Amino acid sequence: MEYSAVNTIWVLLGAALVFFMQAGFAMVETGFTRAKNAGNIIMKNLMDFSLGTPIFWLLGFGLMFGSGKFIGSYAGIASPENYAGVSPDGVPFWAFMIFQTVFCATAATIVSGAMAERTKFSSYLIYSAVISAVVYPIEAHWIWGGGWLSELGFHDFAGSTAVHMTGGVAALVGAKILGPRIGKYGKNGEVRAIPGHSLTLGALGCFILWFCWFGFNGCSTVSMEGDAIMSAGKIFVTTNIAAAIATVVTMVFTWIKYGKPDVSMSLNGSLAGLVAITAGCDTVTPVGSAVIGAVAGLAVVLGIEFVDQKLKIDDPVGAVGVHCVNGFLGTVLVGLFSDGSGTETAGLFYGGGAKLLGIQSMGAAVVIVWTAVLMSATFMIIKKTVGLRASVEEEIRGLDATEHNLESSYADFIPAPASATMAKAEAKAEVKAGLMPPTSEAVPSEKAVVVEDKSTGSKITRIAIVCRQNKLQEMQEALSSIDVTGITVTNVMGYGIQSGHHDEYYRGAKKEASTLLPKVKIEVVVANVPVETVVETARKTLYTGSIGDGKIFIYDVEDVIKVRTGERGKAALIDVNR
Repeated sequence: MEYSAVNTIWVLLGAALVFFMQAGFAMVETGFTRAKNAGNIIMKNLMDFSLGTPIFWLLGFGLMFGSGKFIGSYAGIASPENYAGVSPDGVPFWAFMIFQTVFCATAATIVSGAMAERTKFSSYLIYSAVISAVVYPIEAHWIWGGGWLSELGFHDFAGSTAVHMTGGVAALVGAKILGPRIGKYGKNGEVRAIPGHSLTLGALGCFILWFCWFGFNGCSTVSMEGDAIMSAGKIFVTTNIAAAIATVVTMVFTWIKYGKPDVSMSLNGSLAGLVAITAGCDTVTPVGSAVIGAVAGLAVVLGIEFVDQKLKIDDPVGAVGVHCVNGFLGTVLVGLFSDGSGTETAGLFYGGGAKLLGIQSMGAAVVIVWTAVLMSATFMIIKKTVGLRASVEEEIRGLDATEHNLESSYADFIPAPASATMAKAEAKAEVKAGLMPPTSEAVPSEKAVVVEDKSTGSKITRIAIVCRQNKLQEMQEALSSIDVTGITVTNVMGYGIQSGHHDEYYRGAKKEASTLLPKVKIEVVVANVPVETVVETARKTLYTGSIGDGKIFIYDVEDVIKVRTGERGKAALIDVNR
């Protein structure tokens, strides 16, 4: 075979970009979940690729590209000798093999997000291996390996069904069997929001995925010669338009629905548009891709809400709404919007009748059944043998500490505390699991120790000012102007009379009313500066007239001791060397 340098480079570029999608999925999942599980999530995304690579090489590739209608006839590990003639024209076998490997890994990693924060790491490795070894290769054989669906004319150019819907269905089944996180649903079924710890990481992951999707879709031409040159450019355009329109539609829809544009849901909207266009990116016009993107932007919100609020299935990152719902929709919509390029017949709206629509719908439905049955069996076997879910203690402490011996994935940074409702739910779970006694059996605390009065007699006062974070710099300057020479600043969380924010939503779930708000606590200790001067300066600086301006607390200080010199009282507050 005569090899083409440009085709080979194109395929290898695509493989590199699709591989980097692992980083994108890892960042999205990490950002949309709590900090105490960040290390576990990184480890899962690292290992599903590292484990899936040899499994696909040894078994999966043969099941996918061996001859046969339903299951590829396995002829041994992936090699040019065992599978001669399967790679595209001009592309060496090994370039094609790595390109297919990274697609397999993508299908496996989608499941991670829906089952995050409560799955045993060992169990994750098992079901990830099953997806890479059997589930993905067999259904992908039907579509891309010369199987029966491809013979019928089923069109899934880059994997809305083969990759994304398969991963999304496995995620749905797994999350259902696994059960929700502790505190996610109240005793009456009310949904409680569990916000992720970093939208910044989530957004980084979304941008990485969007960038890499150009390789996922565009490089699936596996050629940059002849007609593929024009097709690749069109694919880039339709991919980008669908993602952009989906993002805008999700933003507007959540703005209307929740009163404010939802950030995390808009990020999901971008991914939903990318998933939906993947099946037909080569065969729809830019106008068709815009419509598909708009449908995806609405469907992802409704899908996530339906799974969370109606089915009561806990999916922290929205994997089901993004990949399952929009993988299915994107595949079916090819039957409506295909302009006939790349397919045996055009879609319904382009004069091709309902034939393609029927084939697309049937093919997607069969893959759903295949994935759901096989993954249900896999999850149930794991549950009955090694166990699928982490223990109550492990879930509450976080999988970083219990599964990987990590004190924190963020070194010196302290994770934000759980909400009051979440803390109560976790406490009840600990009592139920026998990890701590109920409150009625708790040991009473000792009386406070009385400290001997060592005051020098000088009046010393501590003033604690709790205020908005954006007022810190102004307060520093104001206090310095009245000769307050020392301050202590602490980032705190809490609420006052307003009881936190009301009517706020996170991913469609209403946050509890007593949500802790981020504030700054500024503490000063004064002796020479009059207390009222400090109070009036603080009030003047902090006043906006709105709820949440802050509070000022005044305390008597018993004594002050300067460590360096041993001076006490008022003298300890003055530095004679200044």
